[in-house]
Amino acid sequence: MITEWNIQSRAHGCEACARTFADKESYHTMLFEERAELRRSDICVGCWDKQFNEARDRKGFVSHWQGVYNAPPAQTPDAIQKETAETILRKLIELNDPKNIPAGYILAVMLERKRILKIKEQLTRNGQRIFIYEQPKTGDLFTIVDPNLQLNQLEQVQRDVAALLEQGLNPAAPQPEATVAPAAAPTEAEAETQVS
Repeated sequence: MITEWNIQSRAHGCEACARTFADKESYHTMLFEERAELRRSDICVGCWDKQFNEARDRKGFVSHWQGVYNAPPAQTPDAIQKETAETILRKLIELNDPKNIPAGYILAVMLERKRILKIKEQLTRNGQRIFIYEQPKTGDLFTIVDPNLQLNQLEQVQRDVAALLEQGLNPAAPQPEATVAPAAAPTEAEAETQVS
């Protein structure tokens, strides 16, 4: 059975020759099925031409595409880390909890529509559709299982996704309302001074 959740980052160099990719350099990506999991392999153009252009004939070959390497920008730490649909999807994938598959699928579709993720491949394994998405800026691959949602399930999944987007994955526990202690009855002396 294929792993339901999986992110594989684009390599920063060629798997074959270990040379680091230059910014804007073309590269080839191949997916292979190994031990019921998908393995990504990023290869420079030179190694592709010499060793890998017949990759379709290799055992376990699933897919191939070309990309352009974008060197990661220098990271400046944000004072406040705002969660986005993508960060929530990444956290759901890390949790690897089957109950999150419908919400993860909807988040991936949302990110695809916003052109943040791109479908690289659609596979069918054991009767389930599996989408391989790529985040073009980082080169990360997301393996997302289609939960085959029924119409009567959509409303609840939409509510779940809306709650995740509004509150994040771990919403803060609701704070108990402050209770005001009832005022003590005035003493006789206080009552007399209030009257006079």
